[in-house]
Amino acid sequence: MNAATGYGETIRLEIEAGVATLTLNRPDRLNSFNDQMHGEMRAALAQVKAGRADASVRVLLITGAGRGFCAGQDLSDRSVAAGGEAPDLGASVEKNYKPLVTTLRKLDLPVICAVNGVAAGAGANLALACDMVFAARSASFIQAFCKLGLIPDTGGTWILPRLLGPARAMGLSMLGDKLSAEQAEAWGLIWKCVDDDALMPTVQALAAQMAKGPTFGFAQTKKAIWASSTNDFDTQLDLERDMMRDCGRSHDYREGVAAFMEKRVPEFKGS
Repeated sequence: MNAATGYGETIRLEIEAGVATLTLNRPDRLNSFNDQMHGEMRAALAQVKAGRADASVRVLLITGAGRGFCAGQDLSDRSVAAGGEAPDLGASVEKNYKPLVTTLRKLDLPVICAVNGVAAGAGANLALACDMVFAARSASFIQAFCKLGLIPDTGGTWILPRLLGPARAMGLSMLGDKLSAEQAEAWGLIWKCVDDDALMPTVQALAAQMAKGPTFGFAQTKKAIWASSTNDFDTQLDLERDMMRDCGRSHDYREGVAAFMEKRVPEFKGS
């Protein structure tokens, strides 16, 4: 299936061969979020969910236009004049950033992120909320919240200590130091750092490969791994049992076994 859906100036969504490519598209503002962009992002993700239901979308790829991935919140979008009433930042988190990352985490398909430049603040944690993160060698991750007297939102206080441990999470969050893509890979914060000119070809090839794979099993794996952070060992074993039962009843499992026995390439359907 080939499709292109526009949600205005701030988000591009293209669907082809089972891969939905969602591009943050405010390059003149380093793809920082404003209210319009949040609304268009919600609409795009709703279409991705609908595409998963009818099997036209099997993998989601998120990247940014221009020289940056996402600089977080566009501060000019909610600037306050001197002496004015302070904005309710908690309301913004509840309305925009919380549903954004929870939607990504709950999507019943793999979510791949291609970080093509700076990922700062909410932009960094948006990337880290994806299932697999690739970054260009020139890219960087910055927990910029401390520069404004804020805390890491968009799941940052949950994700960072689990991926890096409390010492590194504290240092990044309280100092706001720039973390290079190479260091992010070495620390286990992202999956891979690749040369700039290889980023999109690498990620697009992987997305196309995964879209042809057993995406029902991928979705179950995603759910199980994310659940493990709050489950005890016995609960996780019970979850594995139940998910293995569901996978064993799937078309993809039957097709995978048949293809193996017949020494042919499997034709998975994601169900």
